[in-house]
Amino acid sequence: MKISLSLDSSYSEDVAVVVDVLRASTTITVATQNFQKIVPVKDIKQAQYLAKKYGAVLAGERRGAAIKGFDTGNSPLEISNFHGNILVITTSNGTRIMEGIKANILIGSFVNAKASAKEALKRANSNIEIVMAGVEGRFAIEDYLGAGEIISHLKNHDLDENALGAYMASLDEELVNKAVKNSRSARKLGDLGLSDDVDFCLKRNLYDHVPVYENGSITGIH
Repeated sequence: MKISLSLDSSYSEDVAVVVDVLRASTTITVATQNFQKIVPVKDIKQAQYLAKKYGAVLAGERRGAAIKGFDTGNSPLEISNFHGNILVITTSNGTRIMEGIKANILIGSFVNAKASAKEALKRANSNIEIVMAGVEGRFAIEDYLGAGEIISHLKNHDLDENALGAYMASLDEELVNKAVKNSRSARKLGDLGLSDDVDFCLKRNLYDHVPVYENGSITGIH
C-alpha cells in the first residue's frame, strides 16, 4: 500500500484522510457520536440556510472565533453538549477542502488516529493519501504532526518521503505536544480563551470510530 502526504488538495482517487487537528477533524469526530449526520459547508449563509431547512444544530468559526448567531463554535468540548439528527458546520479550513477531493474521504486526527489508519487500510486498493488541511493553504505544523500520528499506524507500508518525514516527526510525543501548543493556530485559540480545546485535540486514540464524508455529508463508522 502506498502512503502519501499532501497539503490543502488531493490527487488520489482511492482513499484520502483529511487532517485538521485544530479543530475541525477533532470536533467532527466528537460530533459523530451525538449526531446521525453532519453537513459541512464552505459558506456561512449556506450553513444558516441549511440549518433552518433541516432544523439542525449550527456550528462554525472564522479565524478560530465562533460565528455570531450560531449555536456553537468549532469546539470539540462544546460540541459534546449538543445532540440531534443533523449538525451543520462551517470552518475556515477543514470543511473547505472536502468538496474538491475525488477519493473516498475519511476524517482523522490524534483522537482517532489508529482507527483512521485501520479504516483507510480496509477501504483502499493501492493508495492512502493523508491530506493536511493547513491554514488558508499554508503549512500548519499541527496537521503535519497529526498526519504523522496516523501514519505511525501505517509505518510498515510504502511511505513516500513526505509521509516518512511526518511519521518520524511524530515519534516523540512530548516534543509533538510542545510544538502543537506553540503553533500559530494554538496561540490564536489561546488568545480566544480556547486553550482547553488544544489540550483535548492532542489526546491520542480516544475514539475508535471514523467520520466518513460521502455525497455532501458525514456519518461515523464504528
